[in-house]
Amino acid sequence: MAQYLSQLTLSPPKSQPMASLSGGAATTSRLLPSASPVRLSICSASSSLSLASSSSYSPSSLKCLRFSPLSPLIFKDQKRSSMSTVAAASDAAQLKSAREDIKELLKSKLCHPILVRLGWHDAGTYNKNIEEWPKRGGANGSLRFEIELKHAANAGLVDALKLIQPIKDKYSGVTYADLFQMASATAIEEAGGPKIPMKYGRVDVSVPDECPEEGRLPDAGPPKPADHLREVFYRMGLDDKEIVGLSGAHTLGRSRPERSGWGKPETKYTKNGPGAPGGQSWTAEWLKFDNSYFKDIKERKDEDLLVLPTDAALFEDPSFKVYAEKYAEDKEAFFKDYAEAHAKLSNLGAKFDPPEGIMLDGVVGEKFVAAKYSSGKRELSETMKQKIRAEYQAVGGSPDKPLQSNYFLNIIIVIAVLALLTSLLGN
Repeated sequence: MAQYLSQLTLSPPKSQPMASLSGGAATTSRLLPSASPVRLSICSASSSLSLASSSSYSPSSLKCLRFSPLSPLIFKDQKRSSMSTVAAASDAAQLKSAREDIKELLKSKLCHPILVRLGWHDAGTYNKNIEEWPKRGGANGSLRFEIELKHAANAGLVDALKLIQPIKDKYSGVTYADLFQMASATAIEEAGGPKIPMKYGRVDVSVPDECPEEGRLPDAGPPKPADHLREVFYRMGLDDKEIVGLSGAHTLGRSRPERSGWGKPETKYTKNGPGAPGGQSWTAEWLKFDNSYFKDIKERKDEDLLVLPTDAALFEDPSFKVYAEKYAEDKEAFFKDYAEAHAKLSNLGAKFDPPEGIMLDGVVGEKFVAAKYSSGKRELSETMKQKIRAEYQAVGGSPDKPLQSNYFLNIIIVIAVLALLTSLLGN
């Protein structure tokens, strides 16, 4: 995905550990006593970005969220909720209320990084070369099942699920797929980032057998970082600009060496929290979303700030460097490109019901392209684009839903034209 898909890793036996971005507040409760330390890592579509929670868990202790005997304690009414949302779109009113609850959760727990990671990892399994849903992966809510939670890249995300499960229980008319993506986008916005043009109505998978196989998410320190990023993100249908843009989400979170193998145990920026102290962050203000990630990587003046191999690649690869330099200098350009890339990532592989999706607050879930609604080579002003968008949507259109033809009106127009021609020829 354009931005880094944050990943937590469980000391994977085969793959390299990933760095992790940990949430601002530690999740103090545990499902079961941890059998082994968890490696947290963040990988983004473009580079390995990991948003990790500060807690640990034992994958062997987890049961499928839907069928687990632990569900009454942690994922209450999971079976009822997942079954009730499999074939229906989310309810618009409940979506709006759920978003407000997510904002309150962010204020109280400072869990922005791990919620960003939750949405990315659900969507980041998408494979553009597979057409069939849900085999193609993507934003379909499959990350709630044990089989996918046990993937090394998803270590610790059970804590993110514990944080938002009460919201899911409260709003049964919201699918897990929508809730994951809403939490991710809202976390970016509430941390000071750009407004993400989201749409909702994602359908959930219903059984663990529909989860994607392991190995679709990126690593933090592969032998050839730039090549690895392209291999993973190109498979999702993302390009170099989106890879670099999404990587900028590393401005949030921190990495803990005891879990991911990356970073310092503690720095002047993390020794006092917020949340459980410790770890190494990419930026000094690691709960604030801005373009400091690119500035800090470019300058490398502060040894207390983390730079992973996939981070460094953004200024070493010629194509990536063009965008990384731009974003380091121009925060507005970064915000614009990031918002578009994040929205695209959130839709990867999703099946929408209704097909055009559900828009909240008049925000369309796809990039608005004025050329679709006007002619001429000159770029329209933002004010004119908004006016055209509003007028077009007022009569039932949208960027991903063309207007329906009014056949009666078309017939009347044809008759009128024929009558005019007949009159002209008669004269």
